[in-house]
Amino acid sequence: MKRLIVTLAALAVALGSAFAQDLAAVTELYNAGAEAISINKENALKSFEEALKQAEALGEEGQEVVANCKNIIPNLKLSLAKDLVKESKFDEAVAALADVEKVAEAYEAYDVVDEAKSLIPQVKLSKANGLYKNKEYDAAAAAFKEILDEDPTNGNAAFYMGAALVGAGKNDEAKAAFEQAAANGQEANAHKQLGNLYLKEAAAALKAKKYADAVAAAAKVNDYTENAQAWQIAGQASQAAGKNNDAIKYFEKYLAAAPDASNAGAIAYTVGALYQQAKNNAKAKEYYTKAASDPKYGAEAKKMLDALK
Repeated sequence: MKRLIVTLAALAVALGSAFAQDLAAVTELYNAGAEAISINKENALKSFEEALKQAEALGEEGQEVVANCKNIIPNLKLSLAKDLVKESKFDEAVAALADVEKVAEAYEAYDVVDEAKSLIPQVKLSKANGLYKNKEYDAAAAAFKEILDEDPTNGNAAFYMGAALVGAGKNDEAKAAFEQAAANGQEANAHKQLGNLYLKEAAAALKAKKYADAVAAAAKVNDYTENAQAWQIAGQASQAAGKNNDAIKYFEKYLAAAPDASNAGAIAYTVGALYQQAKNNAKAKEYYTKAASDPKYGAEAKKMLDALK
C-alpha cells in the first residue's frame, strides 16, 4: 500500500510539472503574439489563435490566457479588416468583417460586433463610389444595388445608383432609382436629375419630329423642377404639330419663366403671330410690343403693330 501511495504521489508531481510546462508554452505563444502585433498582425493573430486553442485544453489552468486571447483576437481581426479597406480590397474587407462579427459574437466582444456591423455598409459604399469615380458604371450600379437590397431606405445609394445608370445609358432604370432616392431624403437632387433626363428626352423627340412625345416629356420636366427650356420645347413641338393654342400656352409659360432670355423677343414675336392667326388682335399687339425692341425681330414687330392699328 505504501508503494502505491508513493507511486500516486509521483504521478501527481509529474502531471503538475507537465501542466506547468504546457502553461509556459502557451504563455510563450501569447507573448509572441503580443510582440508581433506591431510587426506582422497576421502572424500575431496566428499566435493568439494557437495560444487560445492550447489554453482551452488546459482547462482551469489556462483560463486567464483564454480570456485575454478572446479579448484580443476580435480586435486584431477588426484591425486587419480595416487594413484591407485602406488597400481598397473592398470585397475581401466585407468578408473579413463578416468573420469579425461572427468571432466577436462568439467571444462576447459586443462592441466589436457593433463596429463590424456598421463598417460593412460603409465599405460597400466605398467600393461603389470607387467604381463610379472610375466610370465603371455598370459595376457601380450593381454595387449600389447591393446596398439598396439590404437597405431600401438608403437614399444616397439610390441617388448614385441612378447616376451610374445614366452613365451606363440605362435611363429608364435610372429614373426608378432617382424616384427611390427622392422618397428617401434626396428629393431635391433626385428631382433635378429626373428633370434633366426628361429634358433630354423632350429635345431628342423634338429633333426626331415626335411632337407628342416631346410635349409629354417636356411636361414631365416641370413635374420635377421648373425649367423654361422645357416650355420652349413644348411650344415648338406644339407649333410644329399645328396645335397653335397649345403652342401659345407653352410659349407664354416660357416667357414667364425666362423674361430676360436672349430669345425672348423672338418667342414674343412668334406668340404675337400665333395670336394674329387666331384673330386675337389685342393679344397679338401685346406680344408684338414685347418684341419691338428685339434686334432681329423688332422692326418686323413694329410693322405688324402698325398694320393692326
